[in-house]
Amino acid sequence: MAISIIALGTVYSEILKLPAGELMPHVCVGLIVWAFINSIMLDAGDLFVGSENYIKQIRLPFSLYAFRFVLSKVIIFAHDFPIYIALLLYFRIWPGAAALLAVPGFLLLVINGMMTAITLGIASARFRDIPRIIASLTQIVFLVTPIIWTPDLLGPRSYLASSNPFFHLIEMVRAPLLGSAPSAETVTMAISITIINGLIATSAVRAWLEIRWRLRFLTDRRRRFTNAPSSTVPACSLVRRPAFSGKAPKTAP
Repeated sequence: MAISIIALGTVYSEILKLPAGELMPHVCVGLIVWAFINSIMLDAGDLFVGSENYIKQIRLPFSLYAFRFVLSKVIIFAHDFPIYIALLLYFRIWPGAAALLAVPGFLLLVINGMMTAITLGIASARFRDIPRIIASLTQIVFLVTPIIWTPDLLGPRSYLASSNPFFHLIEMVRAPLLGSAPSAETVTMAISITIINGLIATSAVRAWLEIRWRLRFLTDRRRRFTNAPSSTVPACSLVRRPAFSGKAPKTAP
């Protein structure tokens, strides 16, 4: 991660004609936060598929698997965070008290990560091609999101950045760590994204539970029918009665 930050920061500072001391921290925080988001989106497909044995043997809330999954990503994020501190010391940058706003911003990011992991985990358990689609989409999102470039470079087309939900999620953490509070638009968009993610995740869990209940009901019903003893079945139901023709039966002479 450190090598990528130094290489991209140095190259893009020359391409964009920006001072390295200004662009390097921007790229550093952007890449660290993006690595956290990207790892969740890429690995969420195996969230429930990889825990298949636990799900079949023990009844646990699905949120517990998502929490354990996101916690492992938070630990990786904590290992990358010292790179940001090293850049602050090298360029002698002090974000001030605004850096404390990164804590609620990161918590909001973690909540979105958990709900996204649940949604993608459930969808990938049904459709196994979704992880490949997500892997292709994340490459496009990385290029169109202001991670290694600043949104003011778009000029009059800056709306392309403001309409990108990933930009606002990253900015909730990056802006405080660079010494400024997130804008009202960023906060509003981040909260709206969280609500939408919550609704989608809740709908996905309900649909999965309904499907599991139906499958379990049909399985139990079939099992009871196949294992039912023959004595419980009335004998009259096994004998086909002749149709009544309306004529008296013939008697032997």
